[in-house]
Amino acid sequence: MILEKIIKQASSTLKNYNIHSHELDAQLILSEIMKVERELLITNSEVTISEKIIKKYEDAIKRRTKKEPVAYINGKKEFWSKDFIVNQSTLVPRPETELLIYKLISHFKNKKIRILDVGTGSGCILISILKELKLSNGVGIDISPKAINTAKINSKNHNLENRSKFKACDISRFQEGKYDLIISNPPYIPTREIKNLSEDIKNYEPITALDGGIDGLDLIKKVIYKSEELIKTNGLLALEIGYNQYHKVSKVLKSYGYREISKEFDYNHNVRCIISTKVKFF
Repeated sequence: MILEKIIKQASSTLKNYNIHSHELDAQLILSEIMKVERELLITNSEVTISEKIIKKYEDAIKRRTKKEPVAYINGKKEFWSKDFIVNQSTLVPRPETELLIYKLISHFKNKKIRILDVGTGSGCILISILKELKLSNGVGIDISPKAINTAKINSKNHNLENRSKFKACDISRFQEGKYDLIISNPPYIPTREIKNLSEDIKNYEPITALDGGIDGLDLIKKVIYKSEELIKTNGLLALEIGYNQYHKVSKVLKSYGYREISKEFDYNHNVRCIISTKVKFF
């Protein structure tokens, strides 16, 4: 079968299942199966595809019709212009999280710092920061051993084994060292709102990495509280937060003696990240 035809058929199938990104998804899935750049599919539309590849492609498209994320089907997701292995033990990295990384890299440029990434998942946040801050090192923790195993593989793939360490651990029990930067993209979706998420998310991504409790702030509060004993003097605490949580999280930060130094807005002009530093009382 001709490449152009098979992509059109797949795209049409996905469209019939109300998948809005049907054309892009069809291209991304086939490019991964064929191990070629997506652009090559477009410029080589008359190439004949083997039956073996067609079978793999049809199976993958069937998975997508059930709303399984493309990242899980392909086993990877691009983040910070690099590929990261992902699976159902890790969240799919979002572009909005890159906004926080931009800010932190700018703040710590050319410095040697120690980083703690709480709820590291695939390790994409810590690894992306370490790729830019060449003198620094860090630790990523997560309650999921499977997520930690994935993060370790990503660390190895990006040649950062010597500067990163990953450990399956709850933040409340973590006591290893002091850090210049504590960063976390914790679960922040209120429990009652989980059912309203898209099928791609609620049926496939790990609920423990999404569910933030009754008000969505359970894990955020835990990170803020525990950071008191883990953060260095003048260190930064950087948190990704959910929709309409800014004022509540700001209040919690102030109650624990943190001073906000920056907030980052997402593409819909909602506050997505808060960066603060510990105020010392004398």
